[in-house]
Amino acid sequence: MFKKGRFSGYLRPFSYVIDLTTINVLAYMCFSDNFQILNFVFFTSIAWVLVSFRSSFYEIYRFTEVVKIVSLIGKQLVLFSLIVFAFFGLYNELENDPKTTLEYIALVFLLISIFKLAIYYFLKKFRILLRGNYRNTVIIGKNKKTDQLERFFNDNLEFGYQHQKTFHIRGKDDGSLQDCFDFVLSNEVDEIYASIGELTNKELLETIDFADNNLKILKFLPDNKEIYTKKLDFTYYGLLPILSLRKIPIEDPFSKFIKRAFDIVLSLLIIVGVLSWLTPILGVLIKLEGKGPVFFKQKRNGLDYKEFYCYKYRSMKPNPNADLHQISKGDPRVTRIGNVIRKTSLDELPQFINVLKGEMSVVGPRPHMVSHTLMYAERIDKFMVRHFIKPGITGLAQVSGFRGEVEDDNHIINRVKYDIFYLENWSLLLDIKIVFQTIYNALRGEEKAY
Repeated sequence: MFKKGRFSGYLRPFSYVIDLTTINVLAYMCFSDNFQILNFVFFTSIAWVLVSFRSSFYEIYRFTEVVKIVSLIGKQLVLFSLIVFAFFGLYNELENDPKTTLEYIALVFLLISIFKLAIYYFLKKFRILLRGNYRNTVIIGKNKKTDQLERFFNDNLEFGYQHQKTFHIRGKDDGSLQDCFDFVLSNEVDEIYASIGELTNKELLETIDFADNNLKILKFLPDNKEIYTKKLDFTYYGLLPILSLRKIPIEDPFSKFIKRAFDIVLSLLIIVGVLSWLTPILGVLIKLEGKGPVFFKQKRNGLDYKEFYCYKYRSMKPNPNADLHQISKGDPRVTRIGNVIRKTSLDELPQFINVLKGEMSVVGPRPHMVSHTLMYAERIDKFMVRHFIKPGITGLAQVSGFRGEVEDDNHIINRVKYDIFYLENWSLLLDIKIVFQTIYNALRGEEKAY
């Protein structure tokens, strides 16, 4: 599921599919019968995706101007032309008529441009006429810049923002910061826009903490305060500069595609190559120790705080406290075979089923029991930030020494720090590094693997 008001999670992948289909179908129609079509499809498809990622061809948002889209199309046209001619040079397809090649390139970009602009204008009309694909907003602070932003929201309905209220927290009758927070929670507000110049440092930190702990997007109208010392995402709404509190790399469509592809490939390899034969063996051993299912499922909180059932091989005797108390060293609930599979982390392998279903990722913040999530959300600052991304089978915190039983608040605080670092600095190479580190730790044996 995708958040209400977010740019459709399916739209960009759909755009990739349409563009690649256009490129390859037209190549089949335009070039000669002896043309190496399979080589062309493979070469240009990979090159298109890589070039699109580098040129930000699909980085189009609700506040993007048409001139920006035209500029992206022009840049992509030049790069795609180089790709096509590079293919002909690589495969010595020099007998192809250059005129045919140029006509092909022109036709490809005519159709892609029509599709891209049609989707852009369709979404604008959709937001105006049907009030769909929208985000609820509030503004904190009252000055010329916030007035300008409020006018922008109200005068540009095609961008899909529904402005709910502006809080002049310095005025007598306009509410306090806490009134704003209460309003945000009770009215399903998606984004908070705060004027830095209207907030004290204490209020600024309170606003940041509130947004983090309640999964709200926070953006700033900038001035020269200390917020500039943070790693921020900077963009424009028209001519108005806007700062976002953090940029999450995994939210980029191409990065999301790469991470999901990595998850699917690795989960299929584990499910087919390991679980297919390991499950019957462990199933017999688990059953021999007593009654109970082979698999254990437990509710956990995942992306956007949604609950899902997390799967494991059962390593404990069936007991009513499984959803309340985490395991501890020497826990009498653990069976003999359970002790072995927990030591080697084999009990976690069924979670690759969760990964294939899209509920989890191979790498990400470890999900907690629902009862513990509620407890930590109240006690640990910024704990909820971890739910901006999918939970993982393993994570940066786990390979950094913070796995297993939570002994005190410092342990979970450090987990949260590593989780936030991961979501702000994600890369495929970081995921691969964490996976190899996890395998190494499992083979070596970990002190807290019990």
